[in-house]
Amino acid sequence: MNKNTTHRNQNDVIETVLQLLLDHQQDALAEGFRLLVNEAMKAERNYALNAAPYERTEERLGYANGFKPKTVATRLGPLTFQVPQVRGEIDFYPSALEKGLRSERALKLALAEMYVKGISTRKVTDVLEAMCGLEISSTQVSRAAAELDGILKQWRERPLGSIRYLIIDARYEKVRQNGAVRSCAVLIAIGIDDQGKRSVLGVSCSLSEAEVHWREFLESLQNRGLHGLKAIVSDDHAGLQAAIAARLCGVLWQRCQFHLQRNAMALVPKLDQRAEVARDLRSIFNALDRPEAEARLKTIAQKWEKTAPKLSAWLETNVPEALTIFSLPETHRRRLRTTNALERLNQELKRRTRVALIFPSESALERLVTALLMEQSEQWETDKTYLTMEN
Repeated sequence: MNKNTTHRNQNDVIETVLQLLLDHQQDALAEGFRLLVNEAMKAERNYALNAAPYERTEERLGYANGFKPKTVATRLGPLTFQVPQVRGEIDFYPSALEKGLRSERALKLALAEMYVKGISTRKVTDVLEAMCGLEISSTQVSRAAAELDGILKQWRERPLGSIRYLIIDARYEKVRQNGAVRSCAVLIAIGIDDQGKRSVLGVSCSLSEAEVHWREFLESLQNRGLHGLKAIVSDDHAGLQAAIAARLCGVLWQRCQFHLQRNAMALVPKLDQRAEVARDLRSIFNALDRPEAEARLKTIAQKWEKTAPKLSAWLETNVPEALTIFSLPETHRRRLRTTNALERLNQELKRRTRVALIFPSESALERLVTALLMEQSEQWETDKTYLTMEN
């Protein structure tokens, strides 16, 4: 069978699916979907083997080895797919059954734990049924959770290497503990390596005191092999500076300019002065070098000394923490002056976690967040270079 025959078979499948939908409409949607996924998996196997079925070629990387049925719970109900198998040294599993499933599976489990423990609301029950399409027992939850947690734990503990820049942030989610709802800190670190590629390095969820949590998180990154760090970018989180001093002494710290400017607005006495203060701060941040930025800071602090004395004193104390960026290569400053790279990631996390409202445990929260971050990191690692690094 050659590649032309393969294309002909794929076209036959597509025509069959279209005919099913025309003949039976909604009733045939599940069967049509199953056929399309089966055909996509066969095509992906051919690509992985670098050869069509029965094709004789020296570039072949392995051999087809039949199919194995696998039933998957989908929004269309349980569907049994024919998963292509291979033999030889090649490692293959179709992306149609893998990509994106970790985070969705984790979200289902987080909601399912609420359902099983009897603390769910009607809204959560409706969401669970809509997502899963079937009822979930406590045994199923435990078995699925153990399987998923093993994969996620392995990713969280994977070895690290030389990282040039570290961008870290914290967000907070509600977790139920001993009958009370508490705020749980989620610490996230992304790194940019010596090749300019970015990835999510780690995540930690804990109810512990801020400085202790930050210190343990940074220590865990070091224990996994993090080294070569030149600078850290973050907001002024409680306990973070003490943790950096304890674990990463001597590493440059750049305070996020975006968050600093937003914090300054709370000290502006009149609403109509906020736009002017924002312009003043931007003029400092956009200076050509640090001496020019410091000169502008001094002038602006004096400008607001009479009309906004608290703001003036605050600027002199806090703005210098956002000027570390001038110690870094000019081509890197634009993307390292703020934590915006993490902010966009946090927005996606918020979109997904708000469905659960209150997590039943730290582990349920960590499971969902890790699954989402793992998928994002894989995308970044295969994406284009984030920063151009000098020799």
